[in-house]
Amino acid sequence: MFKSISPYELNVNPFKAIDKEWMLITAGDEQSYNTMTASWGGLGVIWNKPVATCYIRPQRYTNDFVEKNEYFTLSFFGEGNYREALALCGRVSGRDVDKAKETGLVPVFDNKSPYFEQAKLVFVCRKLHKQRINPEGFVDPAIENNYANGDYHYLYIGEIVDCLIRE
Repeated sequence: MFKSISPYELNVNPFKAIDKEWMLITAGDEQSYNTMTASWGGLGVIWNKPVATCYIRPQRYTNDFVEKNEYFTLSFFGEGNYREALALCGRVSGRDVDKAKETGLVPVFDNKSPYFEQAKLVFVCRKLHKQRINPEGFVDPAIENNYANGDYHYLYIGEIVDCLIRE
């Protein structure tokens, strides 16, 4: 179903994949995990490693799982695919709803962190760095408009240790 490739072999437009198609950030294990939809993130190289970055507000349930686990995944489904499921995963909390059951997404537990059977692309990431966004660093004061409640995101940088594509 999935095969591992080097992230250097990908032909993905990260701007389209993250901003327009969205992704699921997932962490945990078979006993307990959570996922959330995200449209903020990045792909690149730092510290001589291929990495993915994601941003999670502190009150999000998924943040608890990313915080407690060494690994997290980013699952991409492609344009138009599973849009309603992704919208639900961004709208409701896993504290209150079984997102997999509600959406029909099937979790896979054969790697270091759960991902979803229906995904087209999955990055398995090992946490390298976590930092709270500091508003003192905002050069453009308009950025503060994203934080009316002062709930500054955590930035996670994860080394891409496995890149899975649907065969």
